[in-house]
Amino acid sequence: MRSSLFAASLLLALTSPPTMAGDIACKVAGVHGGDTFTCLDSSKKQLTVRLAEIDTPESAQPYAIQSRQVLSDLISAKKVTLRVQDTDRDGRTVARVYVGNTNVNAQMVRRGAAWVFRQFSKDKALIHLEDQARAAKRGLWSLPESERMPPWEWRQAGSDQREESGESANLLASRSSNSESSLAGGAGSSSFSCDTHKRCSEISSCEEANFQQRECGNNLLDGNRDGVPCDSLCR
Repeated sequence: MRSSLFAASLLLALTSPPTMAGDIACKVAGVHGGDTFTCLDSSKKQLTVRLAEIDTPESAQPYAIQSRQVLSDLISAKKVTLRVQDTDRDGRTVARVYVGNTNVNAQMVRRGAAWVFRQFSKDKALIHLEDQARAAKRGLWSLPESERMPPWEWRQAGSDQREESGESANLLASRSSNSESSLAGGAGSSSFSCDTHKRCSEISSCEEANFQQRECGNNLLDGNRDGVPCDSLCR
């Protein structure tokens, strides 16, 4: 009896008829990924749609092209019904999508073209479809395990890497700034080099004259022994 009930719920997940109030009918205009497409509603308004409760490979991940092709085969240029669940932060309509009575979200999982997005779905029928696809090595489940990173983990890894790179760049910039500041702050002394044989005629400023006398011990610059080097520059 229990297995019969589960089989019925699985069939419902695949073929639930979209008859709820608030559903949106539209025609698919373009498929942009395994879980995203655009469509035009009855007023010709364009909607960007994100398939609810599933997640598909990012464009740089293995199986991304194949996942997009599966969705295209299911919905491209067809009339679909959106059972809306939410609007995401990017303004996309998050929905279960139907072509006739076919649940497109569930078909994507059944064909091994998508993961169940555990953070946003507790649908046991979808999880069972994923288990079946994995066991049968359909779609992305035929890939080596090392290439089957869930997209949400992929995005998080990319975010962590960008954050780490940003911190490294900030640290390098800070070190560079501190180094330049140190050099600038010491320009009054470190920009001069000692020469105990240098004469006043070879010196261009009182600052350098003082440096040569006090830091280098060049007493030739204080000819009258009054403690002031190069009178022509420092008086």
